[in-house]
Amino acid sequence: MTVHVLPVKTYLLVFLALMVLTAITVGAAFLDLGALNTVIMLGIAGTKATLVVLYFMHVRYGSRLIPAVILSGLFWLAILFGIFFDYLNRGWLGVEGR
Repeated sequence: MTVHVLPVKTYLLVFLALMVLTAITVGAAFLDLGALNTVIMLGIAGTKATLVVLYFMHVRYGSRLIPAVILSGLFWLAILFGIFFDYLNRGWLGVEGR
């Protein structure tokens, strides 16, 4: 198994990016953008999570199996969300006796 060692500069740049994204999150929390606030916050959180997974968990330099496992997990998560939202959007059936 090959071990990939990242230079300290890479860790510092990722840390700086995470701090900038955190500052943007705090700044966006004070803006009233309505429903767009949730989309912005989730986008920033997803970006920060991606940076952590890629660099601090060394997924970027791992074998090709790791991205396949991650993508399959996201695929199944999308299926579960689809089932959940399908259930929420169905109308209630008018069953007698209730």
